[in-house]
Amino acid sequence: MANQLALPTLDNLRSSVSSDLNVQAVADQWFSAFTEAMQSKNASAVIDLLVDDVFWRDMLALTWDFHTFQSTPSVKSFLTDQLPLFTLSSFKLREDLVELQRPYPDIAWIQAFFDFETTVGIASGVFRLVPLADGSWKAHTIFTNLENLDGFPRPRQDHQPNHGKWAAKRAREIECVDEEPSVVVIGGVQSGLNVAAWLKMLGMKTLVVEKNERIGDNWRKRNAVLYDHMPYLPLPVSWPVFMPALKLTDWLKSYAHSMELDVWTSATVMSVVPGTKGKKWTVTVQRADKKERIFEVNHVVFALGFGSGMGRIPDIPGQDDFKGQILHSSKHNLASDHAGKKVVVVGACTSDVTMVQRSPSYIMSTKEGMPRLMAIFWEGGPPTDVADRVNASYPNALLKLVHKRVTKDIADADKELLDGLRKRGFKTTLGDDDSGFLLMAWNKGGGYYLDVGASQMIIDGKIKLKSDGPISRFTQTGLLFEDGSTLDADVVVFATGYADARHAYRALLPESLHDKMYPIWGLDKEGELNSVWREVGGRSKDAELNGIWCMMGNLALCRFHSKHLALQIKSYEEGIFGTRYQ
Repeated sequence: MANQLALPTLDNLRSSVSSDLNVQAVADQWFSAFTEAMQSKNASAVIDLLVDDVFWRDMLALTWDFHTFQSTPSVKSFLTDQLPLFTLSSFKLREDLVELQRPYPDIAWIQAFFDFETTVGIASGVFRLVPLADGSWKAHTIFTNLENLDGFPRPRQDHQPNHGKWAAKRAREIECVDEEPSVVVIGGVQSGLNVAAWLKMLGMKTLVVEKNERIGDNWRKRNAVLYDHMPYLPLPVSWPVFMPALKLTDWLKSYAHSMELDVWTSATVMSVVPGTKGKKWTVTVQRADKKERIFEVNHVVFALGFGSGMGRIPDIPGQDDFKGQILHSSKHNLASDHAGKKVVVVGACTSDVTMVQRSPSYIMSTKEGMPRLMAIFWEGGPPTDVADRVNASYPNALLKLVHKRVTKDIADADKELLDGLRKRGFKTTLGDDDSGFLLMAWNKGGGYYLDVGASQMIIDGKIKLKSDGPISRFTQTGLLFEDGSTLDADVVVFATGYADARHAYRALLPESLHDKMYPIWGLDKEGELNSVWREVGGRSKDAELNGIWCMMGNLALCRFHSKHLALQIKSYEEGIFGTRYQ
């Protein structure tokens, strides 16, 4: 993400927008030239339609991977390599989704959707045109996305009456009596259920293995969650924007039942080792009765959440000397569990609000921040499928530039809250290059707190704060700080984020494969997440961890990207998967 990147403001472009602009005509003219250049595989002609600092983001459609190419030389290299490998056709502009947008007074672009077909399937795209000084319009952003595979429609409905046999049929399906699964998914919350639903609709038998007693138990001890539709079954319009966690758990269970997903609860995957019977992987699953069953599959999807749910506790000396209780916030249940005790919370992120702050945190109120950051998903926004694609069409480097402005707007609106925190000694930051929590979330999944009330409790003194020095060590009765001060505690709760997501994979895979894993979270040099929604062992066809997949993210990310993961697996099984672009 180069520092010289800048937003395409009208000043930078030395341009303006006429009040009588024919937006549709501009989009039609550009798209006609773009279609001709793409179908004739003329990379130079495509480049003539782009500004010099263009972004092109592709998700599987033209690269069989997730890539962001920035600047015309980078895009030209990608197109020169890839266009000869595809037969592209049936380009169609979505005239109902063409509009002039003015996100700020000094920014104007024409955003439009289009569809096209590739050698293997149907794809979609989004482009944004900006005005130039000579009166022409060129693309500043292009997004291409694989939507479906040719020849693999959704399973047809069974039109025959079952005469009361459905329950018995489903019981056999869930137990995999008549058909072994092609895919095993580890984890039965939103990420696992989403990808299982897509795989089912692609005709692939999938077993979801969930260690908890009930589907959704992971959410039962949490708070509310935002923008939460899932594939195929949108939520009722009357439901709240922030869904209570208990409501979500019931919905997840209902979703699995309605979609007829095969889920084993109270079941644990004991090991995932290279297969010996013609399949890539042998998966051993233990049920609640301790009986084990072994499956031979080509694909195992790890859907265990950020950090696989394993909390990260800093290695602070003296933990063995401490006479009280030490736990991670992920293991915290109810405040009443610690009634009458002195509790110290270390960390100031989304897990909880700190009493011991180790480093500055980004603070944003949900009241002021969410309507600005998530406006496209807010009430009155476009349909969810459109919103998902608009959201994905912004490369992270461009989104960072946009968020620098949005972050300032939010901070101005939150001024009273932030000033009050700073007066109490709370250390704040506006994030990487003042871009808010986006890059903090993508790179480390922490360092920010989306406030729902705890900040005011700090301001009011209801939560005491210590932020004047780092922790030196535990003592028998609490914590000793480097400045010599102490803090007594009966319970120390670490709200310090989660462990490396690879830990859960290494717990199940043979030790010989541990060093074959690539980083999972965090951004690569192009600004794409390292291995999420793809295989975790690199991109080559002969990688030893091919068939080991990562599925994670919040409900919105899982809704959109679970389809990408399912399409990749289906493409492998049908022998149509191409070569990942390197």
